[in-house]
Amino acid sequence: MLAALAISTAAGAHAEGCPRASDEIATDRPDVTNSSIVVPVGSLQNENGVNLTGRDGGRTIDGTNSRWRLGIAPCLEVLVDLPSYTGNVKSPGASGFSDVAPAIKWQVSPVPGRIDMSVTAGVALPSGAAGVAGRGTQPYIQLPWSWELDHGWGVSGMFTEFFRPAELTGQHMSEATFVIENKLTERISVFTEYVGDYPDGARPTQLINSGGMYHLTPTQQVDFHVAFGLNRNSPSYIVGLGYSFRVDGLFR
Repeated sequence: MLAALAISTAAGAHAEGCPRASDEIATDRPDVTNSSIVVPVGSLQNENGVNLTGRDGGRTIDGTNSRWRLGIAPCLEVLVDLPSYTGNVKSPGASGFSDVAPAIKWQVSPVPGRIDMSVTAGVALPSGAAGVAGRGTQPYIQLPWSWELDHGWGVSGMFTEFFRPAELTGQHMSEATFVIENKLTERISVFTEYVGDYPDGARPTQLINSGGMYHLTPTQQVDFHVAFGLNRNSPSYIVGLGYSFRVDGLFR
């Protein structure tokens, strides 16, 4: 029902207010906060990355964290997170693939004041290892937003609600993020981000995540990030690298 409502509303949107193929690539990585704008109509965007995580003296690696995004109408895209493998380098614990997670994203902006916002609704399907991805179907809804300031500065954030009805405990988790970003040059941007996960019946995890993006071309990006935990329940550190690209004009 949500997808049908988004499609019918986006069909009447003013195309001049939505992203175009002439715009530079805008990705959902390397920060946890997703982009507040969608990909242009007829464009396919592929985002990939790998992370090394340290926790309690052990290390795990996960990749390729691939997300495919396709613009299907003005201000509307469909996306899917492909299964990503998590392996233990120097620690006990579960290894295996995460779930496949399709979603739909609708950009409900711009609005006056250079503020952009989107609504994403998706679901992780039970296709991966339960020890890595959890049990059962796991729907979620996200509200990413951004505010462009002067002199290359900007702030953004995201609110997410995760639902895990098949779990005996922790059936619900809220996530909040906040980012300060600066565009140093036409190709280079840096950011610092706060990430807080607040599950039911458990202690929160909190991270400070910093990194940067470099645009090889208007449709290609390389990125990196380094995160540090703020409490005992969080990972000690996370280090990640990524590469993303966009192909335009698929619907011509």
